[in-house]
Amino acid sequence: MPDSAAPGSPMAAAACDSDLLNGKDNESGTAKWVPPEHLLNRELSWLSFNSRVLAIAEDDRTPLLERFKFLGIVGSNMDEFFMKRIGGFKLWVRLGLETPSADGMTPRQQLMACVPRIHEIVSRAERCFRDTLVPLAREQGIDLVSWDDLDDEAKNWCRDFFIENIDPVLTPLAVDASHPFPFISNQSLSVAVELASRPGTPMRFVRIKVPMNRPRWVTLPDGVRRVALEQVIASCLDHTLPGEHFVEVHQFRVTRSIVVDTGDYQDDLYQDMEERPGQLRREIADQLRERRFAPAVRLEVDAAMPAKLRHWLLDQLHLTDDDLYESTTPLGMVDLGSIVDIDRPDLKYKPWRPQSHPRLRFLRGMMSDPHEANIFSIIRQGDLLVHHPFHDFDASVLHFIRAASEDPQVLAIKQTLYRTASDSPVVHALVRAAETGKQVAVMVELKARLDEHQNLRWAQVLESAGAHVSYGVEDLKTHTKLVLVVRQEEKGLRRYAHIGTGNYNGGTAKVYTDLGLFTADPEICTDVGHLFNALTGYSRFERYKNLLVAPPTMRRRFSQLIEREIDHARAGRKAGILAKMNQLEDPKIIGKLYEASQAGVDVHLVVRGICTVRAGVPGLSDRIRVTSVVGRFLEHHRIFVFVNDGEPEYFIGSADWMTRNLRHRVEAVVKVKDPVCKSELDRIMHVYLDDNELAWEMQPDGSYVRRKPNPGEASRPSHEVLMRLACGQTKAK
Repeated sequence: MPDSAAPGSPMAAAACDSDLLNGKDNESGTAKWVPPEHLLNRELSWLSFNSRVLAIAEDDRTPLLERFKFLGIVGSNMDEFFMKRIGGFKLWVRLGLETPSADGMTPRQQLMACVPRIHEIVSRAERCFRDTLVPLAREQGIDLVSWDDLDDEAKNWCRDFFIENIDPVLTPLAVDASHPFPFISNQSLSVAVELASRPGTPMRFVRIKVPMNRPRWVTLPDGVRRVALEQVIASCLDHTLPGEHFVEVHQFRVTRSIVVDTGDYQDDLYQDMEERPGQLRREIADQLRERRFAPAVRLEVDAAMPAKLRHWLLDQLHLTDDDLYESTTPLGMVDLGSIVDIDRPDLKYKPWRPQSHPRLRFLRGMMSDPHEANIFSIIRQGDLLVHHPFHDFDASVLHFIRAASEDPQVLAIKQTLYRTASDSPVVHALVRAAETGKQVAVMVELKARLDEHQNLRWAQVLESAGAHVSYGVEDLKTHTKLVLVVRQEEKGLRRYAHIGTGNYNGGTAKVYTDLGLFTADPEICTDVGHLFNALTGYSRFERYKNLLVAPPTMRRRFSQLIEREIDHARAGRKAGILAKMNQLEDPKIIGKLYEASQAGVDVHLVVRGICTVRAGVPGLSDRIRVTSVVGRFLEHHRIFVFVNDGEPEYFIGSADWMTRNLRHRVEAVVKVKDPVCKSELDRIMHVYLDDNELAWEMQPDGSYVRRKPNPGEASRPSHEVLMRLACGQTKAK
C-alpha cells in the first residue's frame, strides 16, 4: 500500500478531517424562511417523476420493446424507493423520531402519504404490461405466455429444459422444527411451496430461490413463445421434490432496506445529523455486511396466493399487511431486460452512434496511439465542451485519460471517482500510469450508495499499482467530477483539467445526458489543483476564482448570483435565471428563487426528478416555470445561466440544488468563460425549453401536464433535436 494511504499518514488524516471542506457556509444577506406550505413534499415529487417515466411506457408513440424497458425502469425505481426511502422512514418511525421535513410532514405522515401513490403507480404498471404490452408483443411474434397456455409438447420441452439447465442450480430450503425460516436476500424472487402435512406434523414449507444467473424468460424452440422461469420451476417441482404432494405453489419477492442506521439515512433525508466516527474503509465494509441482513420492507406476492400463506410469510419477515403488495403480473418488473434485449431493431429506437466533437474528429482513427493523437494541443487552442451521449465519451474523456496515462511528458494525474464501470477502462488507464511511474492520485468515494463494494475493489487495485488513494472527508461524500493532468512542456509545466457533470463511466455516457469542459485555463486549473489539495491534504483554500465549491462557498455564491438578478430586475435592467438539474429541494435556494420571482426575474427551471418548488403560484412564484424532460436518455447534466444585464454568466458542474449537494457533498461547479462554449450551452438550454413532446410542465398544485405540439406545429423532442445537431443536420437557432 502506498505510504499516503497508510494509517496516520497525512492523506489518511485528511480523509478524516471534515473541517477541511466543511466550512461555515455563511449566506450573503438573509434568506427568507420558506413556510412549509410553500414547498412540495420531496417523496411525493419523486413518485410523480416515476409516474412520468411510466407514462413513456404507456405512450403508443414509444417503440414496443422500449416500452418494456421503461416498465423495467419503473420497477427498478420503485425497488430503490423502497430500499432507500421507505426503509428510512420505517427506521425513523421505529426509533420514534418525528422530525418534520421542510414541507412540515413527519416521517410517519410521509410514509402514509406515499402508500396510495405507490399503489396507483404499481396498478398502472401492471395494467400497461398485462393489457397493452403483452397483446401488442404477441402481434409482433413475441408471445409471453403462462404455463397453462402451453400445449403438451411445449410443456415436455420445458420440463427437459428444466431438468438439464435449471434443477441442478436449485436448492430447496425446508422450514420445520429443525429448519428455521431461511434468510431471504434482497430483491430475490422465490417459489413458496406448501407441502401436505404428515400425521402429527404442522404445515411443511419449502422455499426455492429463482436463480438470478438463469434467463428470467425461457424461450421455446419456436422462438415466439416465452414463459417466466418461476412458472417453469413451479410446474416441475415433482422432479425437484419427488414423492411429495403440493398443497400450494406460489411466487413471492422480498425487498429489504439498505438503510441500516440513522447515519446511513442522513445523506438522503435529514442532512443535519452527524455520521458516526471511525475508520471509513472498515465502516463501509461493516455497513455492507449489515445491509445484507437489514429488515424487509416489502413483500410482493402473486395475486392467487391464499391469505393463510401470505400472513405466514409476513410473520416470518416481521412485516404487516401494509407491507404486502399483490400482483397479477410476473413479480419484479426490473427483470424485463431479457425482453428488451430481443433482437428486433424494428421495435426499438433507431440506433444512435455518438459523434466525435468536431474538434476531436481526427482523433477517432488514432485512439491506439495517443502520441500522435495529441489531445492536449487541441485543448490549448481553446476550451472544449463535450455533450454526452451526443458526443463520444471514448473519443473525448476516455481518450484524454488514456493519452495522459501513456504520454511520457505527463508527470501526474489526479482524478475523482464516484461511480464507474464494473470493468473500467478509466481505472485501467490510471493503473498503467501509476505502474509506469507517473504520480497518480485518485479520490475514490467509498460511500457512493449501492456502489460501495465495487469502489472498495477499485481502491485496492489502484493502491496495488502504486497510486495514491484517498477516501475524502468522512462526513461528506465526494461527488465532484474532476481530472487534472500535469504535463511537462517547452515553456514549463502546464495543467489540463476536465470538469464534468457525470461519472467517468463509458456505459452510462451512452444513455445519460452529461457535459464536460476540457480546459488549460491557468486560473481554472489552479482552482482544481487547490480543490484536490483540500481532498487529499490539509489545504483549507477557499478563495476559488472560477469554481463554486460545496460545502464552503457554493450555496453562498449561488445565492449571490440570484440576488444580483434581483437587483438588476428592481433597477429595470435585464434579468433572468435558467437552470437545469436533476433535483431541486434546498429551502434556502428555493426561498431566493421566490424572492427573484417576486422582484420580476423570469426563472426557467428544467428539473428531471424531485422538485419541491411550487411553480406559477400567484403572488409567490408567478415568474417561475418548471419543466421536466423524460425520454430516451436520462437527463443528468447541471447547467446554470444568469442573464446579468445582458452579460450572461454560465456554469456547469456536479451539483443539484439540494441540501445534500450544497452542505454534505464535495461538489464543484465551474464558470464557463469561452464564448464558443457559452454559445453551445445557450443552444442546449433553449432546445430543452422549446421541447413540446418530451417535456412536462409543472402546475401550481405540483402536478405535471405533458406538452404537445399545437395544431400544425412541428414536433420538437429535445433528444432527437440534439442528435440531429450533433450530426450537423439541424441549424442552431
